[in-house]
Formats: sequence, C-alpha cells, structure tokens
Amino acid sequence: MEYLKAFVIGGLICAIGQILLDTTKFTPAHILVIFLISGVLLGAVGLYEPLVKFAEAGATVPISGFGYTLSKGAIEGVKSKGIIGAFIGGLEATAGGIAAAIMFGYIMAIVSEPKTKG
Repeated sequence: MEYLKAFVIGGLICAIGQILLDTTKFTPAHILVIFLISGVLLGAVGLYEPLVKFAEAGATVPISGFGYTLSKGAIEGVKSKGIIGAFIGGLEATAGGIAAAIMFGYIMAIVSEPKTKG
C-alpha cells in the first residue's frame, strides 16, 4: 500500500507538471522553479508535511519535496541558531541531495558523449 500511495501522489505531482507544460507557455525551467517555490511555501506554512507523512517518497522525491526540505531546514535552523540559521539550515538539510546531484552529474559528463545541437 505504501508503494501505491507514493506512486499515486508522485504521479499526480508529475501530471500537474505535464499539464502545465502542455497548456501554458512555461518552459521546463519555469515549472521547476514553480514546483520548488511551491514546496518551500507549502512547507513553510505546514501544508506539505501531511502530504509527506501520507505519501512519503511520492512527495519527497519530486522537486517540490526539495523545496519542502529547504523550508523545513531553514525553520529548524532559525530555531537553533537564530537568523543566520535561516541560511545555514536549508543548506544543511539538503546537502546530501546537492552533493549527489553534483557527483552523478559529473559522472554522467565523463561517461557520456556530448553532442551539439545543430
């Protein structure tokens, strides 16, 4: 049942992104920013937490989950370190994901054969 919930919620988040791509003039970069900011805002006001508890990876794996983790880390950072924690907390909370993205991006750049569009 956990896999089904994660699949449905994650699929709905992705479907929203696809609908935005198909029905608006937004680029993928615009949609990425929209999802990231919506994750931050929903996390900051406490609306994303119930979704994470319900769907777990279905809500945390998409980019909106990254925004949620940023906001959660910033809030916890402020509680423990004051105003500077707003900046430090988000980076501490997402450091693993950022490091993995850099590492896997580097590996793919090494093993793939880049081609120019033309």
